[in-house]
Parts: sequence; structure tokens; C-alpha cells
Amino acid sequence: MCKLPTLFVSHGSPNLILYESPARSFLAGLGASLARPEAILVMSAHFETAAPVVVTNEKPDMIYDFGGFEPELYTMRYDAPGSIPLAIEAAQLAQAAGIATQAATGRGFDHGTWIPLKLMYPDADIPVAQISVQPRMNGSHHAALGRALAPLREKGVLIVGSGSLTHNLRAYFQGRYAEDAPAPDWVVGFDEWVREKAEGGDLDAISRYDSAGPFARENHPSPEHFLPMPFAFGAAGEGARGERIHASHQGGVLMLDAYRFQ
Repeated sequence: MCKLPTLFVSHGSPNLILYESPARSFLAGLGASLARPEAILVMSAHFETAAPVVVTNEKPDMIYDFGGFEPELYTMRYDAPGSIPLAIEAAQLAQAAGIATQAATGRGFDHGTWIPLKLMYPDADIPVAQISVQPRMNGSHHAALGRALAPLREKGVLIVGSGSLTHNLRAYFQGRYAEDAPAPDWVVGFDEWVREKAEGGDLDAISRYDSAGPFARENHPSPEHFLPMPFAFGAAGEGARGERIHASHQGGVLMLDAYRFQ
């Protein structure tokens, strides 16, 4: 069985799926560039809990966790089956590592999960389990959680952290930057720091991004969209390094980069 890499992807806004862009084209080709997974485990920035929670739904429904977008988005579906065995095993691995983790039912796919997966695997025929992000816990916690789940890769599980390389929505919606505007220095500085540390295998620095990274607070006023990065990095196992496999941006300040770790 092929041991898959882990991924961090920037899922963008919900309407990323509707319009051609470099980020959309990248995600649409990403699945075909990987060996086919037996199952997928996703940490989405839009599934926030105080402590880790895995979802044990057989048939997850849809969550349209956004407003004011194009009407067709609210009719889209991603009907991939859930994976109760994967969710239970993930919870057991986390518990064995000393990380209190709960299982829960009743949660569907939010757009941090279904937008990238609908582009990557449009047939929706690969089982998907979800695990939450803990915005009140730091990057080191998420790296440790990912490390605990690394053995899942031996079973053909694709582990995905879905967030955004930068995520200052206030700066974006203030409209100071055109859609095709070049990224300002405070965005480029953080973006290149992440690349340097990820490609250098420095999980500790990535985990401490909020204190170690330049302009970290400006790029992430809240942490939930970056924390899937140390999670995915940690899940790649000891000695892993990252590779930036996509770089593009929207409105100057929203970097939509993606990383592969192995």
C-alpha cells in the first residue's frame, strides 16, 4: 500500500469553485497527481472545538457556512461517504498519545472540506472523516495531534489540513487591494518565511509561527486558518520536510499556497 504525503491546502472563498483561477486549476489537478487514497482525513479551519473531535457520520450532509454568495453554491453537494472506522482509529491514536479526543455525530461537510475535495476528487467516492481545529490551543498542540495520527498514512489515508496561508479578511474587504494587485511586503515576508521553514523541515518554527514568523498577527488575526498547517506537517512524521506545490494570491493579501509534506 502506498504511503501518501500529507497536504496543507488553502481552500479560498466558497466561490473559488465557480470561477477559473490558478488556485482552482491547481486543486482540480491535485487529486490526479497523488496515488488514490483508501480514505481521507480532513482538518478544516471551519470546524472549531475546544478539544479535538472526530466525526463518525456514515453519510455526512452539507454545511453552507457562508452567506451572500452565488445561489448555485447553496445547491452543490459532495456526497462522499463518511468513514466511522477511520474516525474511531484517529481518536484512539490521539488518546494513546495523551490527547483527549472525542467522537461525535451529526456534523456535515463545511466548505473548508467540500470545496477542495469536490475539486480534487469530484466523483465523491472516497470515504472522508473530519477532525476539528482547536483555535484556543497553539501550533505545537496541532503538530503533536498530527504526529499522533501519522500511522494512518501506512494504511493509505490522505491527511489534509485545509485553511489559508494568509487570512486577513479585514484587509481584503477594506478593498485597498485590487484582485490582481501584487502582495504587499507584510504578506510576502510571512509567505516566504513559511516556505523557508517548511522546506527546511523546521516544524518547531511553523508551530510557533505566531511568535516566530514576521507579520504573523497581520496575516492571521485569528489562528484557525493556519493551525491546519502544523497539523499536516506533524502528520507527515519524524524528519518530514515540506514542498510548496502551489503559490497564488487573491486581492493581494490572501495567499492561497499549498504544501506537500513527507
